[in-house]
Amino acid sequence: MDNRKERKCFVELPWKLYRDDPNWVPPLLLDMYNTLNPKKNALLRLGPNRFFIAYQDGEPVGRLGVGMDLRLNAAKQEALSYLTLFESINDYKVAQALFDAGMAFLREQGAAVVTGPQSPSNGDDYRGLLLAGYDSPPSLLNSYNPPYYHTFFQQYGFRKDFDRYAYFYDFRDGPPKRLARGVELIQKRYGYRIRPIDMKNLDKEIHVLKYVTDQAMPDWPDMIPPGIDELEAEAEKLKLLAIPDLVLIAETSAGEPVGFAVTFPDYNEVLPKLNGRLFPTGFLKFLWYRRKIKGARLFALMVTPARQKKGVAACLYYYSMINALRLGFTHGEGSTIHEFNTRMNLDAYKAGGKLYKIYRVYRKEL
Repeated sequence: MDNRKERKCFVELPWKLYRDDPNWVPPLLLDMYNTLNPKKNALLRLGPNRFFIAYQDGEPVGRLGVGMDLRLNAAKQEALSYLTLFESINDYKVAQALFDAGMAFLREQGAAVVTGPQSPSNGDDYRGLLLAGYDSPPSLLNSYNPPYYHTFFQQYGFRKDFDRYAYFYDFRDGPPKRLARGVELIQKRYGYRIRPIDMKNLDKEIHVLKYVTDQAMPDWPDMIPPGIDELEAEAEKLKLLAIPDLVLIAETSAGEPVGFAVTFPDYNEVLPKLNGRLFPTGFLKFLWYRRKIKGARLFALMVTPARQKKGVAACLYYYSMINALRLGFTHGEGSTIHEFNTRMNLDAYKAGGKLYKIYRVYRKEL
């Protein structure tokens, strides 16, 4: 992908592939262009990367992004690489050609292993291939793909690395009574304070989130705490998308941050009406229809290790639900959680979550 025309083909290919699929949600074109721009996407500045387009009879029919996060590799002392943004028509030869090109590039860079699909921005977006839960559209920034993608990956030699789970919550009857009783006892015992993020002092609050994240991030092969530049990029999203009462920070009675939860309205309920474009009329549609959103997505919930068995997560779940219900939301999704994150999966279940979507991340030795 070497020029503006090819970049346009790369970004707009999903409109061709999913035009007859009622569950596909078109992303904002501006967001996708920013994802491909190293000035806007910190991940692309962390190591070599390349984006490929497959053509058939002069028409784009597939795409793939690959790269390496050298900061991650230095921390893990491994030669890891990732693939992202894979799309293809239902023709294995197209997928094979893309994989061949991507794997060759990664080998040239010294990669020993590739995993994916991973987030194209090192965030919590577009991770994994949808494996179960095709009966409804994805929530904000989650993956959607035809089932045959799994066949393509497996035929090429990819094997399961791990699954990620999405849980559904019905807010209409309020949080589970058992959760409410538990939170009351927890707060009496530990004196936790759950407060909304202060959007007027966001620069300061980002450092609070980083303080928690640096301690709470699990020591898993594909994860390290984000850098401050990545968190600052996320802060820009908060300014645009967040409702303060849905971005909650947990503190001790002494004021020490011990956890946080980030929930956004599910803007995927609005995006089909925009069809990828904010201008000239899309922004007005966005402002109008966002008031009618009924779903929410809990993107992140982190708790410092010393407090992970002391009720912080329960408090964050409880107040996230209470606030969402008060704001008019009727349901939500908590996602995505690694299958081997036993503590977080248990917390999600205790908070009333029902497993309803599964996303698979694949792995291949190079």
